[in-house]
Amino acid sequence: MLDLLITNAHLATPTGNAPKKSDTLGQILIEKDVKIGVAAGKVAYIGRDVPQAEKVFDAQGLLVTPGLVDCHTHLVFGGFRQNELAMKLAGADYLDILAAGGGILSTVAATRAASFDELYAKAGRFLDDMLAHGTTTVEAKSGYGLETSTEMKQLEVAAKLQAEHPVDVVSTFMGAHTIPPEYKQNPAAYVDLIVVEMIPKVVKQGLAEYCDIFCETGVFDVVQSEKILTAAKNTGLGLKIHANEINNLGGALLVARLGAVSADHLIASDERDLDALAKSDTIAVLLPATSFYLGKNFAPAKQMLNKGMAIAIASDFNPGSSPNFNLQLAMTLACLKYGLAPAQVLTAVTLNAACAIGRGGCKGSIEVGKDADMVIWDCPDLDFLFYRYGNNQVKNVIKNGEMII
Repeated sequence: MLDLLITNAHLATPTGNAPKKSDTLGQILIEKDVKIGVAAGKVAYIGRDVPQAEKVFDAQGLLVTPGLVDCHTHLVFGGFRQNELAMKLAGADYLDILAAGGGILSTVAATRAASFDELYAKAGRFLDDMLAHGTTTVEAKSGYGLETSTEMKQLEVAAKLQAEHPVDVVSTFMGAHTIPPEYKQNPAAYVDLIVVEMIPKVVKQGLAEYCDIFCETGVFDVVQSEKILTAAKNTGLGLKIHANEINNLGGALLVARLGAVSADHLIASDERDLDALAKSDTIAVLLPATSFYLGKNFAPAKQMLNKGMAIAIASDFNPGSSPNFNLQLAMTLACLKYGLAPAQVLTAVTLNAACAIGRGGCKGSIEVGKDADMVIWDCPDLDFLFYRYGNNQVKNVIKNGEMII
C-alpha cells in the first residue's frame, strides 16, 4: 500500500546517481500522464497502473520535477548590506568594497554580534521561503565568523536547522572566507588558526562535511589555499573552492589536483583550467545570479560542456553579491546567459547539484528508491517553467513523501 499516489503527472527528471557531463546533461526522462507512488518517504512506483494508496492527488497534467537542490549558499549570516548597492552603482567593485572594510567584513561584524537564536530564526525564515520556491535541499557555508566561536555558531545553527526544518541542510566550513581585521598584518597566523584549531574542532564535533575557501586576489592565494585544503582533506572533509571568480590565481588547477568535489564561480577560467577540471571528477558549480547582480561576465558554461565537464547551477545566496535565494531566477538566467536548454538546466539544479554535495544517491531525481522530494509546478511543461520567469511557479512541494505546500 502506497502512502501517496500522484496521478496525471507530467514528469521531467534526470536519472541516475552520478553527475551528467557534456551531451548527457540534457538527457532527461519526460513522461506524460504518469503516476508516481510514495511509501515511507521514498519514491516507490512510477508507471501507469493504479496501485492502492492511502491518499491520491491529481496533478492535473502539471509539470512534476525533483525538488531543487541549491548546492552553494551562505545561509547563516547577520545583517544585510543594502547600502552597498549605491556603491556598486557608483562604480565600486567587489574588491574595492572589501578593501574599504565592507563586503564580507561588514557581514562578519553583524554575524559576530548576532545571537544563536537570532541567526537560527533568520536562516529558518530563509529556508521557509526557499522551500516555497521549490528548493528542498541546500548547502550552507559558514565564513562570516572568521574566529572559532562564531564559525562554530554558524555551523551549529545549520545543524539545528538540519534537525528541525523540512529542508535538508548540508554544511560546509568556510573559515577561509577572507582575512579578519585582527589578522590583516599577519595572515599566515590566521591560516594557522584555521588549520590547527578550527578544522579539528569542526571535525571533532561533526559540524561540516566540506571545507571551502575563497582563493582570490586580496583574500587567499594558492599556497594558503593548498595548506588549508590539504589539512581539511587529511581530516576527511570533502573539498570545495571559490575559484577564478574575479581573477585567476590557479585555484581551479589546485582543486583539480586535490580531488575537490566542486569548484565554484570559474568565470575567469582559461583553457588550462577547464582541461584540468574536465580530466577530474570535480563539478563546476556556476552562479549566474551573482554575475547578473554584479554586472560581471558569465562563466563559459558551453565551453565547459564541450570539454566534457559536469556543471551544476546554484543561487550563491549571500547578503552581498547575490541576495536572492530563488533558484527559479538562476535557472532562467542559465538559459538566457549560458545558452543552456531547459533540460540541461534542470539536471544542473537537481541531480548534478545533489552530486556536488554528496547526495546524488538519494536526491536530485525522481526514481524508485530515492527520497520523495518533488515539486508540482503550475506549468504545463518544462519550457513554460523557464519562460515565465519572475514569479513563483510552485503549486505544491512534496518533501520526504509529505505534501507540505
